[in-house]
Amino acid sequence: MNKLMDWILRAFRAFDWPLLLILVIFCMLGMTVMHSAVGGTDWRFASQARNFLLAFFVMWFVAIIPPSRIMKFAIPLYVVGVLMLVAVLLVGITNKGATRWLNIGVTVIQPSEMMKIIVPLMLAWYFDKHRSELRVLDFLIAGVLLLAPFMLIIRQPDLGTGLLVLSTGFFIIYFAGLSFKLIAPVFVLGVAAIVMILHYEPVLCGPDFDWVILHEYQKHRVCTLLDPGSDPLGKGFHTIQGMIAIGSGGLYGKGYMLGTQTHLDFIPERTTDFIFAVFAEEFGLYGGVMLLLLYTLLLLRGFLITIRARTQFGRLLAGAMTMMLFMYVFVNMGMVMGILPVVGVPLPFMSYGGTALVTLGFACGLLMSISNYVPSRKSARSEE
Repeated sequence: MNKLMDWILRAFRAFDWPLLLILVIFCMLGMTVMHSAVGGTDWRFASQARNFLLAFFVMWFVAIIPPSRIMKFAIPLYVVGVLMLVAVLLVGITNKGATRWLNIGVTVIQPSEMMKIIVPLMLAWYFDKHRSELRVLDFLIAGVLLLAPFMLIIRQPDLGTGLLVLSTGFFIIYFAGLSFKLIAPVFVLGVAAIVMILHYEPVLCGPDFDWVILHEYQKHRVCTLLDPGSDPLGKGFHTIQGMIAIGSGGLYGKGYMLGTQTHLDFIPERTTDFIFAVFAEEFGLYGGVMLLLLYTLLLLRGFLITIRARTQFGRLLAGAMTMMLFMYVFVNMGMVMGILPVVGVPLPFMSYGGTALVTLGFACGLLMSISNYVPSRKSARSEE
């Protein structure tokens, strides 16, 4: 009986209570907006409630495991993850022109979602093992470890998830000590490429011009971002309707369950990728600002955990998980507001989806595990 009570107390001590409070607020807000988006309590509302419950238990389970023990799973998880990505390309399930899912008998999974956690976990382990003396070769090896799953994911094709995996892994490499002097030329080239695209848009977006490195639908997404009105009933429909919904919300919003764009079915994918348009239409600018403040509190707590982490592995992983949450929010809101191309990136704790919520729960569980971890004297000496 005493052992059971000790285990229960240890399990509750695994929570990072400020982070948990923020997540509980997100859960209530997410279910409220989902209720409006689906127009009641249909199967999607009930399914999302189960998704939140599953994500909570995943988070709790991960939070109980010390980071030192999580490290041991880095290599096996990475190998299994890459093998599953290869299996997706060979025997994966195709839906709407994309092959992203794998039937493992008991259920269907999307391995690319798991790589958002597995890749930074592997890179954090790698840099922790080589922290005493980092060489250029170490950064090159880390680049290969990052690019291998990225290339497999974009072949599915799933550019949105691939870019999230790439950016999260890049943050690990940057936090590990990559010089900004090496990043600056890439940044300059990126800015130059954007300027060239804007200047030569009529030629680049012509029907006969082939972008080679991008699929045709990806080319259309970029061109639609530059000029949504060029195809208002086709490729530009998502962007236009999202901006109309946000603009029609005004300062105070139209009120809960009173959004006309939402309930007249003008907003596409209103329960998933475009749920921010639903929220902005019903709660207005002030509601949007409050939502951004809530996300800011979540990110600040993540960065505080990163700063206070007691190991190199913990600092790298916590920083990557926090930046992953930032990228989710930035990309989703950016595409809904029309400043980024439309990609399949959900809004954290708001969009409908089981796999995404479990991934986010796993990430928050890692943050809690790192927050509460106190290394033993032996591991502390080895860290030094």
